[in-house]
Amino acid sequence: MFKLSRVLLALACATFVVACNKPAGGTDAKPGDAAKTADASTPADLSTDPQKFSYSIGFDIGHSLSQIKDNVDVPALEKGIEESVAGKTARLTDQQREEIKNAVAKKIQEKQLADRAAAAQKNKDDGDKFLADNAKKPGVKTTASGLQYEVLTEGKGDHPKASDKVTVNYKGSLLDGTVFDSSYDRGQPVSFPLANVIPGWTEGVQLMTPGSKYKFYLPSALAYGERGAPPKIGPNSTLVFEVELISVDKTPPAAPAGAMTPKSK
Repeated sequence: MFKLSRVLLALACATFVVACNKPAGGTDAKPGDAAKTADASTPADLSTDPQKFSYSIGFDIGHSLSQIKDNVDVPALEKGIEESVAGKTARLTDQQREEIKNAVAKKIQEKQLADRAAAAQKNKDDGDKFLADNAKKPGVKTTASGLQYEVLTEGKGDHPKASDKVTVNYKGSLLDGTVFDSSYDRGQPVSFPLANVIPGWTEGVQLMTPGSKYKFYLPSALAYGERGAPPKIGPNSTLVFEVELISVDKTPPAAPAGAMTPKSK
């Protein structure tokens, strides 16, 4: 989510970029003029280092402004640059410019908060319905916490404890089937202390034995909750994991600082 300072910084950067993209020579070009001429001096040709430099910065900053593009009027932005570079008196006072920047930034924040609240409610409703229907399917079991699971392959050996370290392969998906993480795709299993992951994993993996493969359906309260794990996992998201328990280490070392696990993403 954009914070006020980030919005204002993005607008300031955009101003700098527009200045970089102005053709040399001080002409008072109008929006659309570049499309009407084949003049080799236009930045669209990218024939000089300054043009390439300006375009590269402009493209990156433009991408950073994509989330607020509905509030940016490029011709007005260009006009502000032209008049400032020419030394003209600003049409808005310093106070007026600060007020409008703060007002637009506040409006953007309010919309983002409203959109997030709506997404959180939709995700919760969708998750509740999915879990209620899923619990009725053959082979799906539900624990006291609300965790649902299916046994795809049963292994052998001792069940891990929360204090153990485990090595697993896994795939995590949203309810629409979108895969947000997969050790299979990376071609490498992951190891971590079982106590250091999201609650649904800590509980679910303890039901498994080495060599087994389970499918877990995690209510948001057992996953990333109302916060979610942006940008891939929205607030109140119910998640689906396929987990293959490879091995259990009964004497796990301390977790390294900053280690990536299903809890810390």
